[in-house]
Amino acid sequence: MKTRTLIFLGFTALAAQAHASSPDAWAAYDKAVLASCVKASGLKNVEPVGSAAQFDDRVGYTALLLQGQYPQKHMKGATGTELCLYRKKTKTAHVTEWDSIRPASADR
Repeated sequence: MKTRTLIFLGFTALAAQAHASSPDAWAAYDKAVLASCVKASGLKNVEPVGSAAQFDDRVGYTALLLQGQYPQKHMKGATGTELCLYRKKTKTAHVTEWDSIRPASADR
C-alpha cells in the first residue's frame, strides 16, 4: 500500500510541475511581470525591449529591459532605458535607470 501511495504522490508532483510550466501559465506570468514593471517605471509610453530573462528559482528574480520617454519637460521626450527586476516571491517590481546599456543617440 505504501508503494502505491508513493507512486501516486510522485505522479501528483509531476503533474503539478507540468501544469506550472504550461504555455498558459508562462503567458500569465509574463503578463504579470510586464504589468508590474510598467507600473513601477517612471517612463512614459514604456515598452519591453526583447524578452524577459528568467533567472533560476534560487535567485528568485526575472529581469526585463524597458524603454520609453522621460516625462520631465527638460528631457524633451528623450528616450530612456530602465532595468526592471521582478521578485517572484513577493511579486514586486523594482526599476533603475540603465541608459548606459544602449549606444548614445541623437535624441539625448
